[in-house]
Amino acid sequence: MEAELHRLAGAVPDPELPVLSLEELGVLRSVQVLGPDRVEVVLTPTYTGCPAVETMATDIERVLHAHGIPQVSVRRVLSPPWTTDDISQEGLRKLRESGIAPPRTRHAAGPVPVSLGPTRTRPGSSAGGGSSAGGGSSAGGASAPGRRPGHPCGPHGTAAVPKAVRCPHCGSADTELLSRFSSTACKALRRCLACREPFDHFKEL
Repeated sequence: MEAELHRLAGAVPDPELPVLSLEELGVLRSVQVLGPDRVEVVLTPTYTGCPAVETMATDIERVLHAHGIPQVSVRRVLSPPWTTDDISQEGLRKLRESGIAPPRTRHAAGPVPVSLGPTRTRPGSSAGGGSSAGGGSSAGGASAPGRRPGHPCGPHGTAAVPKAVRCPHCGSADTELLSRFSSTACKALRRCLACREPFDHFKEL
């Protein structure tokens, strides 16, 4: 029964990205039957201030009520935190096919370093920042003092440099950032310099 209820709750579409279900987005943590007429659903929001959580909970309650569960409680947990690595492969595929560049895989453990990077990516650039031939930054000029190539966090940084953001329309890595925020806080607005099409990029978290 829990597996069936998990399937039903997981099939609820995300309010902000209806192309993805909550299961594909990776925010549905568990569904537990606590009694004959009582079920608890555990959700982890994409970030603590996510405005869509209330709608997610309401939609889950509605679906499970419709399938004969009178008491449905939706509990939010923040640990372990959700990351974009929780999006399923099917979810990544659906994002790409809907014209949204999926987040790049991080697989990072522990604290996540935050740094400012170049706004433009180029083909052949592992960081999406500069020409591989020249070794410099195509958008930001010379590297900041104290930073070593390949270490965006500074001289002691160890984070892997992310790959270029590829256009979901033509596949080009030659793209630029237009705005760090798009239709929702989890997406950025970019433009492809090859096909000239703008597109959303689901930011890594």
